[in-house]
Amino acid sequence: MAIEVSRISNETLSRLVDIKKFSLSTLPEENQRISMESQLEDAVEVRDLKKNFGSVLALSGVSFAVTRGTVLGLLGPNGAGKTTAIKILTTLLRPDGGSVFIEGCDVLANPAKARRLIGLAGQSAAIQEELTGRENLEIMGRLYHLNKKTSQARASELLNRFDLIEAGDRPAKTYSGGMQRRLDLAASLVGRPAVLFLDEPTTGLDPRARNGMWSVIKELVEEGTTLVLTTQYLEEADILADKIVVIDQGRVIAAGTANELKAQVGGDVIEFTVTDPSRIEDAQRAVSDLSSKEPVVNYDSARVTVGIGALGTNGLAKAVLNLDSAGVNIEKLSLHRPSLDDVFLSITGHYSTAVDENLQKSQNRRAKRTTSKAREGTTNE
Repeated sequence: MAIEVSRISNETLSRLVDIKKFSLSTLPEENQRISMESQLEDAVEVRDLKKNFGSVLALSGVSFAVTRGTVLGLLGPNGAGKTTAIKILTTLLRPDGGSVFIEGCDVLANPAKARRLIGLAGQSAAIQEELTGRENLEIMGRLYHLNKKTSQARASELLNRFDLIEAGDRPAKTYSGGMQRRLDLAASLVGRPAVLFLDEPTTGLDPRARNGMWSVIKELVEEGTTLVLTTQYLEEADILADKIVVIDQGRVIAAGTANELKAQVGGDVIEFTVTDPSRIEDAQRAVSDLSSKEPVVNYDSARVTVGIGALGTNGLAKAVLNLDSAGVNIEKLSLHRPSLDDVFLSITGHYSTAVDENLQKSQNRRAKRTTSKAREGTTNE
């Protein structure tokens, strides 16, 4: 199918080139040769990365490395500096200090060479909705300097791989959100990159579409692609990442495998739901002596979480006795190993962004209820 270039506006073409600009100098064959010849263990190495936006410190000495053929998860809330780091690593933004190496290539000294090695799927799908899925991929092929025939063949291959072959000749504006994200990921793979950067690839997707994206990412890793994945979904990092780097306020505050990070919490976690939400504070006080840290309360779900270290089932029994003595009824009591949610809370002192927002909403509702009761008491007096 021929692409009607007249259908592409100058604004759209500029957007494609800006977001995928590293593709303009990419030669897939050379990319494969460089990847085969490189004997370095780390595909990506970041050293003391710094970036300021005026008085705002976005990155403050960020360092990490990504072993070839693995997934690194950059985990942190909104505003932590994840996207800024990705833009620097993919040559879209220059840092104020530090260095970046991809497959041994100095990204800051030789960005054109670095662009031959990488692919990027950003937070927003970089596709032209008026064009078909096939046309979007063929355009990317031409930007990668592939000839017409090769671009068409690569487009068909990727449409088939991402289960878009039946929708390939429909305008992308008719695609669901999940389909558009898959098309965007397919576009980032046209040049067969050795290292792929995914900036919050599942944000805004429903659970089914998210699971589908996870399956695609796992397949890429099995084929030897190195991935750097930013996410604010703790479950996503736990499932996909071989190693996790936690960023908060522009700094790396923890790094390791999911199990290593969970071990930092220091033991088991008890969770339970208070049947009468008005007794949440009583429940919190009843179990406070089980941990050196204050139990965490989610007022929206009336859920209480407390780390109990190595107390195990003895801690569970004590919690039940304490709650019974306080006359607090509970349900859905559980004892489990810490999750990444528990890790993030332990390390940063607050939940990830999505949880923070839910807690803030629940606390606001609770404050309104308290104010309403106070007003009712004043009226009765």
